[in-house]
Amino acid sequence: MTIPLVVGVDGSEASLEAVDWAADEAVRHGVPLHLLHAAPRDHEVSDVIGHASERAVKGAPTVRLSSEVLHDDAASALVDRGRNAFAMVLGSRGLGDLAGMLLGSVSLAVAARADCPVVVVRGAAEHRNDRFESVVVGVEEGEGSGTAVQFALREAQVRRCRLVAVHAWSTPLGALTPAQAPSWYALEAHRRSPAQVLDDALRTPEEQYHDAQVSRRVIEGPARQALLEAASEADLLVVGARRRQGHLGLQLGLTNHALLHHAPCPIAVVPRI
Repeated sequence: MTIPLVVGVDGSEASLEAVDWAADEAVRHGVPLHLLHAAPRDHEVSDVIGHASERAVKGAPTVRLSSEVLHDDAASALVDRGRNAFAMVLGSRGLGDLAGMLLGSVSLAVAARADCPVVVVRGAAEHRNDRFESVVVGVEEGEGSGTAVQFALREAQVRRCRLVAVHAWSTPLGALTPAQAPSWYALEAHRRSPAQVLDDALRTPEEQYHDAQVSRRVIEGPARQALLEAASEADLLVVGARRRQGHLGLQLGLTNHALLHHAPCPIAVVPRI
């Protein structure tokens, strides 16, 4: 049995935009779409699921659709369903969020706790409708980006679009000359160059997704700025997240927090396996 793509719905316009995006994504990958609405036990359930189902079928008539209503805390219900999901798709803001919030509290909580990839659907219509034919993935130093790169390459392949792999790096403060910072230069002599970091991260996934068109960008500067600039011409931004040591949930980090709040396009947070 194929595990479903799950989308959280609450009747807000942002959640209906997430349904549109998720329905297309489910058809693209050939997986079922499961609509989930969570509400407190004493809360009167309106026809949120019915409206979302109509929206999904209207946009993607061939989608395989199922749905459920759970009487539970929304974030907890979504995280629980995410343990057996292809991915989780959420709107950027819900009905209960305060005016002026850049990202809803439920979406942020699920992105930080889910076991599956979480996509927060953000941005204007042009960024949600595959206009740019580009997927961007952020690549970090170390082993934290492997699952994110796999996810991004798979997305690029099924979308038949290009993948832009971005690795941003910066020189530590004070490392200006060998005389001023000999210890830093000694350390760097044994480290990979930024271009090598990118090549190493892409080598194995590229062998699996050999039809994908990949371009590389090595940028000196803050990762947040580099990824936001790349995402300005992308249909999807993909970032990785590490597991916290000794704690439940993910280590989103300052960069991922900023991207979740400010990305101009849908953003996928992919847990490291």
